[in-house]
Amino acid sequence: MGRSNNTISRKAVSRRDFTAMAALLGGMSLAGPASAQSLGNILGSAKKVAEASSYSDAEMRVFFDQMSADMDSKNPVAGPDDPYGQRLAALSSGLENYDGLDLDIKAYLVSDVNAFAMANGTIRIFAGLMDQFTDDEVRYVIGHEIGHVQREHTKKRMQGALQREAALSVAGTADSKVNAIAGSELGKFFGDVIGAQHSQKHERQADDYALEFMQDKGYDAQACVTALEKLEAMSGGSGGGLAAWTATHPSPKARAKRMRKKID
Repeated sequence: MGRSNNTISRKAVSRRDFTAMAALLGGMSLAGPASAQSLGNILGSAKKVAEASSYSDAEMRVFFDQMSADMDSKNPVAGPDDPYGQRLAALSSGLENYDGLDLDIKAYLVSDVNAFAMANGTIRIFAGLMDQFTDDEVRYVIGHEIGHVQREHTKKRMQGALQREAALSVAGTADSKVNAIAGSELGKFFGDVIGAQHSQKHERQADDYALEFMQDKGYDAQACVTALEKLEAMSGGSGGGLAAWTATHPSPKARAKRMRKKID
């Protein structure tokens, strides 16, 4: 199946809906001076910081399940009768369980060129990206996002976000772990964990995983290079909704060069 000629025919969805949570990214309020806090609250906050890095996988999944459900409620998900949904279902066939992971791969009918993954196996590919990429280039993106899940990049980010939250807030019961993220906090956590730009190290790890994925599945590994070169060309001024991608991924130019060397 080649690149879809279908454009987003229903009401065009742009960054307006995807970034609806951005209004919640105002940051956390700092606690008052230590002299105004009780010793019990200070110790309780310190304990929460230590505990934030020890959440079990099941407990972490609660957070990501809530975040992914919230994002799906704010963005149109391509259904089985939608051309984008059908195309992505074909490209991700057999990946429901891959490399020990349970994956939920769907398309957003959003015009931005972007994709993201969460530690619970949620992977969302945007229609704007699918419009620009061939099938194998979309497969590279899928492999890249699986790499983020497999290497636990978003899980580590969540642990860091939880530690920062615990350090800045002494509210709540120190002896109990939260069971869900408050609705008012979802936007901030999404920004910290998913919406922030990946590090160069994490991008290299995800790219390396994507290359192994492509080779393992017998797909054209050159798509790893051509996809990144397309992203670089789009970032040169043609726009095309690429702002969302550049906000969450480092520059693709050096990555494309590196991937070409690995393939050659």
